[in-house]
Amino acid sequence: MSHKQMPEEYYRMLEEIQEVDFVIVELNHYLNTHPQDLEALKQYNSYVKKSKQLRQPFEEKFGPLVQFNSYSTYPWAWKDAPWPWQV
Repeated sequence: MSHKQMPEEYYRMLEEIQEVDFVIVELNHYLNTHPQDLEALKQYNSYVKKSKQLRQPFEEKFGPLVQFNSYSTYPWAWKDAPWPWQV
């Protein structure tokens, strides 16, 4: 399978989203064992908000990142954009 070369902006934006999402996953794990940690919960919510803010312009420009929980243009665009693991 050949990989599609995307503009540098694609990789920069995707890396920023991945960095923020990594923090979300780690905070999620932490909060599973420390559910009363209000500061961690505030950080979690802050990073979720940031992730949503980063995803919107990325998806508007390059298409959806995930098949679910992402808006699609008409017609259904999931099949058209390169999937993150294809670049």
